[in-house]
Amino acid sequence: MELELKARLDRGELDETLGLLYGAGLEEARARCHRVMAAFETAFGTAPEALFSAPGRTELGGNHTDHQRGRVLAAGVDLDILAAAAVNHTGVVRFWSEGYPMIVVDLRELEPKKEEENTSAALIRGVAARMAQLGCPLGDLGLDAALISSVPGGSGLSSSAAFEVLVGTILDHLFWDGKRTPVEIAQIGQYAENVYFGKPCGLMDQTASSVGGVVAIDFADTAKPVVEAIALDLAAGGYALCILDSGADHADLTEEYAAITKELAAVCACFGKKVLREIPEEDFLAALPKVRAAAGDRAVLRAFHVYAENRRAGEEAQALRKGDLPRFLRLVRESGRSSALYLQNVVPAGQTQKQELLLTIALAERLLEGEGAVRVHGGGFGGTAQAFVPLERLEAFRAGMEAVLGAGSCHVVTIRPVGGVQIG
Repeated sequence: MELELKARLDRGELDETLGLLYGAGLEEARARCHRVMAAFETAFGTAPEALFSAPGRTELGGNHTDHQRGRVLAAGVDLDILAAAAVNHTGVVRFWSEGYPMIVVDLRELEPKKEEENTSAALIRGVAARMAQLGCPLGDLGLDAALISSVPGGSGLSSSAAFEVLVGTILDHLFWDGKRTPVEIAQIGQYAENVYFGKPCGLMDQTASSVGGVVAIDFADTAKPVVEAIALDLAAGGYALCILDSGADHADLTEEYAAITKELAAVCACFGKKVLREIPEEDFLAALPKVRAAAGDRAVLRAFHVYAENRRAGEEAQALRKGDLPRFLRLVRESGRSSALYLQNVVPAGQTQKQELLLTIALAERLLEGEGAVRVHGGGFGGTAQAFVPLERLEAFRAGMEAVLGAGSCHVVTIRPVGGVQIG
């Protein structure tokens, strides 16, 4: 099987899919596929059956609206996790990833394990458990996989969602004849992250990675989110999309993220509801004195952000549908201001000496001189900012950012039209 896969790769039979995933760099893409297949053979001493890929994602609009059943705008990007995989018929999943110890998960033990929280093993077990609940015949099949990743950990491109989508895509294709839709794979990944990994995330990251391209998503009904593909060619519009690594670590900030959902839940409890989408904004405004007393001012400010950001995400999608990039960028700037002032997810509570993400945003705004846009990217507190940079400014912008933040801190990414996929 490995020889057949290598031969198909060398004959160019996989080039069409590789072109969709990686653009014009086909020679580099083929070399990367050969590298992951060689890693599989070294790790497991046998042949891989297939290649799989899941992209990182970038949030274009709707900062922290997904967990309130709101609207978001997101996209898959050209950085991904690539895997070579094969069924092993042992009932055990073994994942090898360069630079990390082998992960081993017994598919006959699918209950959550407290000691696995915040680990990749928890995500594998959670994805497998949810698929088994839905009827996937895992049995004693088992799986071996070797992974290489170009999605930097802590990059704000959601390597965890890409990993969940990758695991779900592999299991779905090798064990279940590819029966699950991209949105279902995303929901399975969210379940794993919420229940097994222990992070109360929404569904945006997984959906963007699983579906690919630019997508406007309405989570009013989380069981059946409305996903609409939207065309966007930033380069044709004269812009590059940059992800800026602030250098701040967000690995230990789960409590900061969780505080957002907890505080918004306290607001919702004043109305006997679970999420803000269930509460008309007029009712929220009319009850402000009561809500402030019950939930506190930061919770109220965060609710102000979510209501406005939900509208903005819809307006951003409409601007892109109309090809109105200047209006879209104005809305992105408004989103960044709202996140910093009201959602307050740029600086961790109490931090004074280290405010890397806010510094990154300030520096980017100075270098852009009123053009383009910059905002906090994704969860916030640590991690990354996102900048839309005029192409004629790109090299000077990158040099200015990296002079302060370090070489490689400015990632120029492109939008990838395909989500989680079997390559061959």
